[in-house]
Amino acid sequence: MRRVEHVMGFPVSLRIDDDGDFEEAADAAFAWLREVDERFSPFRPDSEVSRLDRGELAGTSVSPDLAEVLALCEEYRLATGGAFDVRLPGRGLDPCAVVKGWSVQRAAELLSAAGARRFVLNAGGDVVASGGPWRVGVRHPEDADRLCAVLELTDGAVATSARYERGDHIIDGRTGRPATGLLSVTVVAPTLTEADSVATAAFALGAEGTAWAAARPGCEVFVVDAERSVLRTAGLPVAGEPSAAA
Repeated sequence: MRRVEHVMGFPVSLRIDDDGDFEEAADAAFAWLREVDERFSPFRPDSEVSRLDRGELAGTSVSPDLAEVLALCEEYRLATGGAFDVRLPGRGLDPCAVVKGWSVQRAAELLSAAGARRFVLNAGGDVVASGGPWRVGVRHPEDADRLCAVLELTDGAVATSARYERGDHIIDGRTGRPATGLLSVTVVAPTLTEADSVATAAFALGAEGTAWAAARPGCEVFVVDAERSVLRTAGLPVAGEPSAAA
C-alpha cells in the first residue's frame, strides 16, 4: 500500500510492501501524527506546549508524552553543553526538533505492532525503515537536483539537518546566533528519535558537532561542513559498499 498526507507542515509518505490489509494500521499511524501536531505544536495557541509555555500548566499537569519529550530535550541540552536548547531567550518553548523524530518513530512502532514487517515511513525526508534493504538518498546541501550519498537501510532510521529548506533556523543556544559551521548533517541510528535529535544537536554544535555525533553509540554520520568538505564515519551504510561490520 501507498499513502501520502501533509502533517506537521511537511509531507509524510508511507509504503508497506507486506501482503495483507494494513489500512487500519495506517489510519492509526497518521491519526497519531495529527494528534501530535495538535498537542505539541508551538504554533497552535491551544496546544499543550503553548499552554505550558504560558504558565497555564503546572509541571505535574504535563502529559506523560510531553514529559518524555521534555526529558529528551534536556538530555541533549546537557550533552551539547547548551548548544541544543528548546528554551532560547526571547523565544517560546519549541521542542519540534525532538517531537518530529519521536512522533514518527512512534508511528512506525504502531505499524510494527499491527504486523507490518517491510515498510518505509518518510516524514519530510527523515526516514524510518523496516525489513529492507531500502535505499535512501541524501540531498546535496547546495543543489536540490543532486544527491551526495545513497544509503542502504534494513531496519533503522536516517535524518538530516541542513540549511537548505529553512535557512539559518537552527540556533546555537550557547551564543543565541544561527549555527553556520556545517551545511548538512545526516545521522543513521536505530530509531528516528535518536537520528533526528542527534542531527539537529550536531548541527547546533557547528564544527565540533561532527565528532560529537560520531561518538554517539549506534550512530553513523555523513557531514558536509561549511568548507564543503565531506566527513563520514566508517560504518555508514552507503549503498553498494560493504558496511564496517560486513
